[in-house]
Amino acid sequence: MSPFWQAWFQFRLIAMILFALIVAGGALPATDAPLRMELVLTSLGQPVDLTPAGRFMIGILGGVFLGWMVMFALVLRQAAAMGRAGRPLWRAATVGILAWYTLDSTLSVLTGFGLNLVPNTLALGTFLVGVAGSRVLARAA
Repeated sequence: MSPFWQAWFQFRLIAMILFALIVAGGALPATDAPLRMELVLTSLGQPVDLTPAGRFMIGILGGVFLGWMVMFALVLRQAAAMGRAGRPLWRAATVGILAWYTLDSTLSVLTGFGLNLVPNTLALGTFLVGVAGSRVLARAA
């Protein structure tokens, strides 16, 4: 993989890890401002009430998302190092992100947070652009 596409995936993963930390920050009133802003934007400005149970779930979600992104970074680093032999890892990552996108986006719409499709589509799109541009799933000629 070229240095450009390696940097592409690294930048993308760093952005996703930072977002996971923003989500986790929503668990505490002292650190919830960035998440509250994101929730207001994706709910078309509706006020957001973070209950103690909601904060608990947000904290867990942030932790799970952070873990997913760290694992994603390590798997993609290994896949890139393996060259053509890493194709199964790239396929697994692609199936995983498509599964996330489908469920997360569907539930976003059904729960009244349809604008969450914008960052979801951006996250999926940047991954797929990287996969297509780097040709990591291309068959050998």
